[in-house]
Amino acid sequence: MELTAAHWMYLIGTCIIILTMLFRQNVVVPSIIVTFLVGWIFTGSFIAGLQTIFNASLVAAGELFNIFLIIAIMTALLHSLKSLGSDQQMITPFQQVMKNGHISFWVIIFVTYAISLFFWPTPAVPLVGALLIPVAVRSGLPPIGAAIAISLAGQGMALSSDYVIQIAPTLTATAAGIDVGPVADRAFVLSIITGVIAIVIAYLMLKKHILKPSNTHLINWENSGQINQQLQEEAEVGKEKRSKYSLLFAILIPITFLIIIIYMAMAKFSDAIPSIEGGTGAALIGGASAILLIVASVFKNARSSLNIVSDNLVKGFVFAFKAMGPVIPIAGFFFIGSGELSAKIFNTGAEESTSFLFDLVVAGQQFIPESPYIAGLGILLIGAITGLDGSGFSGLPLVGSLSGALGDSVGVDVATLSAIGQMGAIWVGGGTLIAWSSLVAVAGFAKVPVMELVRKSFFPVIIGLIISTIAGLIIF
Repeated sequence: MELTAAHWMYLIGTCIIILTMLFRQNVVVPSIIVTFLVGWIFTGSFIAGLQTIFNASLVAAGELFNIFLIIAIMTALLHSLKSLGSDQQMITPFQQVMKNGHISFWVIIFVTYAISLFFWPTPAVPLVGALLIPVAVRSGLPPIGAAIAISLAGQGMALSSDYVIQIAPTLTATAAGIDVGPVADRAFVLSIITGVIAIVIAYLMLKKHILKPSNTHLINWENSGQINQQLQEEAEVGKEKRSKYSLLFAILIPITFLIIIIYMAMAKFSDAIPSIEGGTGAALIGGASAILLIVASVFKNARSSLNIVSDNLVKGFVFAFKAMGPVIPIAGFFFIGSGELSAKIFNTGAEESTSFLFDLVVAGQQFIPESPYIAGLGILLIGAITGLDGSGFSGLPLVGSLSGALGDSVGVDVATLSAIGQMGAIWVGGGTLIAWSSLVAVAGFAKVPVMELVRKSFFPVIIGLIISTIAGLIIF
């Protein structure tokens, strides 16, 4: 097929965004500029080019608003739990189990994964950092071991699948032009494979450094800096303000989510319950969380409950837009590459729309090796490159778009390619291998150098990603 100047501008824009990520710079401004240029060249109108900037972001915001909403609700619920002291109550029982460094490592893995799966790693890091890391250090686990456990389980395994809230797979699937369900399922399997391999390798590397339990370890660790002082003070204040209903909600919240997970599993594997497709799983979690938010606010202060719910939702939306806001203009550019979405952006009919990315792949198809393994490892590498910005999420529209365009030509299921790209983007950029990502917070709470944490995690994560990619191509 014949490529137009707009096609070449789209290709140049994609390369500019990738190069910007390689130089560890924010890609929002380049995304806006190249969106304008593509729109201007495609329509032949400077005014239409300016309108394309707005329309692309507007379409992206509409496609992704369900993501913002679920983040806001879950964050609001977490604020309510914090006000009751239930967040700390949910972790307290695990402190009694951490008798030695080996058990402590696996307890931190389990707790971090569970919290991160439902609330993202953002609240998991300070919660585990304040309440479990000191216990783990006293039990003989080196601080670097605690930091590795948190990052691999939270920013790695839980965030890369994002199976409960499904923000990551929704971003990827939307850009790929497919259902979110298959991407979420494959990403979950790949995240488990990657996580288990990375965590086991990390544990074997740490095993010989685990010491016998002693208060001396804790004293030395506490004297190594004051990073945790404010966090520990906040934890003590939280204990003093703990509501008499904190234990009730510390039990109610996990049980509610467990019931939902069981229901979703039964719906997937049983004909007796209607199947949950697309984003309906996230909608179920979001709706239940909204009810729990109201109930928790009533138990906190019945008279002020209406204001409490409203205030917490505002906090939730503020966090959602801080976390995901920059993704909108980036997604807007890559959505131009999709025929269906570009029609909305340029206000043209479906038959007149142009799928820039697909057209480029078709034009260059003869240069692409028809090997599923080369394609899979290539998408993994591209995902990892996009993760260099330290976000992990900004590159998902790119890997999704590329997977949608490449899948048929190389004979690999689009959902599988999308999940592989998602693994590369989030495991690298989400906070396991990038020192300027949220990994800084993990290193800070554990009081270890962030670059040492990166070095210790590099080999286990890379091996896990390569094996899971190959396994995914074989399984799916």
